[in-house]
Amino acid sequence: MAWYAYCIGEKQAFPELARHRKPVPLTSVLGVSGNQVFLYPASELAVVVSEHNPQDSLNQRAGVDHARVIADCFQHSTVLPFRFGTIFNDDEALRKSIRSNQRQFMTNIDKLRGKAEMHIKILLDDCACSRDTERTSRSDKPCHQYLSSLRENAARTRERQTRARALSFQMHRLFMPLDEEVSCRLTESGKMLLDVAHLIDRKCVERYQNKYATTSATMRDCQMQLSGPWPPYHFVHTLTRGHVHAPAPAAAAQPLETPAPVAPVLQPVSALA
Repeated sequence: MAWYAYCIGEKQAFPELARHRKPVPLTSVLGVSGNQVFLYPASELAVVVSEHNPQDSLNQRAGVDHARVIADCFQHSTVLPFRFGTIFNDDEALRKSIRSNQRQFMTNIDKLRGKAEMHIKILLDDCACSRDTERTSRSDKPCHQYLSSLRENAARTRERQTRARALSFQMHRLFMPLDEEVSCRLTESGKMLLDVAHLIDRKCVERYQNKYATTSATMRDCQMQLSGPWPPYHFVHTLTRGHVHAPAPAAAAQPLETPAPVAPVLQPVSALA
């Protein structure tokens, strides 16, 4: 039987497993394709899984279901989310993977116990892009020479990186997270999108939200969006390897205006270049 994997939690957080060595249904929780979710005991850990039919498609709805199950488990336990689409071919593959990575899993659980992730998206105009548009509109020449174009592109890239780093530093100084992951990219509309994931104590969520409300009111030159608290998706730095089939995520990225769970992964996002 194949198992679809959602996350790893602490066995002690689920009383249902106290007297069982076999998978136990997680009451009232349905997973991908509407399948019953189970707690699969593995030493001191509990692997949250559901039965999987290889013919079932993993679409955008499946991605939402994946995140929902992890969020539900996060209410009861520290969790280590699996990458969306992680499938164990049978019981032996699941047990072998957990055994071979158990020490690292336990280390990560200890590190992340009592922690939560807050996620801020910051959308701001790309000044370099704006100047390019203005300069191009005023120029009669259709293009610049190759070397000149390379120099200008390099200068624009450095300017974007400098601005992104400055904004990232400002966010760090304001929120003082325990840890952070930052990435920056250009959107199709020509704006800069800064993704900031902060790791904080769960007991400090309300204080963090209040700080965000104050900050967003003063930073009127950009558009900000806060989501969380989430399971610490961006701060689990171990990939489950071995007998694990992990196809690429099928869920499409959500627009800035629509709050959505961060893509669940077992690896950090790319740091700011």
